[in-house]
Amino acid sequence: MTCRAIVVFVLVAASGCGGSDRAVAPDVEVVVGSSWRAVSEEELAPAQHAQLDRALAARDQLAATLMGELKSELEVGGPSGAVAVCRDMAPMIAEHVADDHGLAIGRTSHRLRNPDNLAPAWAESAVDDLADATRYFSGPAGELGVLLPIKLGAPCLACHGPAESMDEGVRTALAQSYPDDRATDFAEGDLRGWFWVEVPGEG
Repeated sequence: MTCRAIVVFVLVAASGCGGSDRAVAPDVEVVVGSSWRAVSEEELAPAQHAQLDRALAARDQLAATLMGELKSELEVGGPSGAVAVCRDMAPMIAEHVADDHGLAIGRTSHRLRNPDNLAPAWAESAVDDLADATRYFSGPAGELGVLLPIKLGAPCLACHGPAESMDEGVRTALAQSYPDDRATDFAEGDLRGWFWVEVPGEG
């Protein structure tokens, strides 16, 4: 198994976002159904490796852009301001990334902050299994689905750590934006969730 198959993407700040960043490029049709199947990296055909490269490039762009915005806001407005960045900017960033790469992309979790961030159908079983390594899925029309774990970094505890130890401003901001929030009481290194990317087949 290669390093790519076992990569765990540790985010220093980007995993603190709770805004929905589920985005699909305008010319991409997302296929939903039961004909997807899990595959190993060793099973990927050359064309699927090219799709995987696109998926990883999109994930990296989304993570880096979001992290940059968060770092800027953390320096100015602190963690409570970062909540607003995630809520308002994450969807726009994801839409831009999806359009740039011609695919669908988002984040999901087994403990959601935003209920709009549900996993796509092909990834649901891996999310239920708390997959802690990269998973690959082959779609019925040549799509490739990739699910990439996110581990919680120490700075993310400001918005995802024990609720009783959070800054009062953060608790207030989360309560106002996400009344059904389930994304607290994590510890550093915990599995926070996943990036998912769906790359269309040649068509």
